[in-house]
Amino acid sequence: MNNNQDTWRVFRIMAEFVEAFEILSNISDCITIFGSARTNINHPHYKMAYDTAQEAVKNGYGVISGGGPGIMEAANKGAFDSNGISVGLNILLPFEQSANKFVKTLINFHHFFVRKVMFLKYTKAVIVMPGGFGTLDEMFESLTLIQTHKSKNIPVILMGKKYWEGLMKWLSDTMFSEYNYINKEDLNILITDDPKDAINHIKLFYRKVNNV
Repeated sequence: MNNNQDTWRVFRIMAEFVEAFEILSNISDCITIFGSARTNINHPHYKMAYDTAQEAVKNGYGVISGGGPGIMEAANKGAFDSNGISVGLNILLPFEQSANKFVKTLINFHHFFVRKVMFLKYTKAVIVMPGGFGTLDEMFESLTLIQTHKSKNIPVILMGKKYWEGLMKWLSDTMFSEYNYINKEDLNILITDDPKDAINHIKLFYRKVNNV
């Protein structure tokens, strides 16, 4: 009985991939924004995500988020209010989360791993706002896939200097300098509080890639 259920689960997973590929392959250049679902609308990080999304749209990018509340809502709202592409890749959970009302293109997922593939498959950059375990998981998976060349090389930007500086110091002092478990270039991650800096960093990255 279990083997039969596992077999059918494969088809459900395939269906999620096919639907997401078909929808996202028709969407133009986007930036993925990660961050906490628990961020209150009045928190400065919410405004930072909102302003970053608006800046992204102003420069020709759409926005992909996890589709839920908090930072995800702020990102989608910024794109929505700027009349840009606003994509939500929502995970279906028993206790949270429902999609926010600012998502224009919504895809629901049962499987975290399928959803994470889609976050990176059609994005030009990853912006990581402050968040919890889920945000850290998404950030480190992105960095791992880029490091191992399993994903295309894209900019990864951390926003919220106060939140990330301690982690980056540990990565530099301990993981790199003391143990040599990563390379120096793996730490080539912009940390900023300025939405314009974040988007300009992405634009400069692609100018260099395209020799413009």
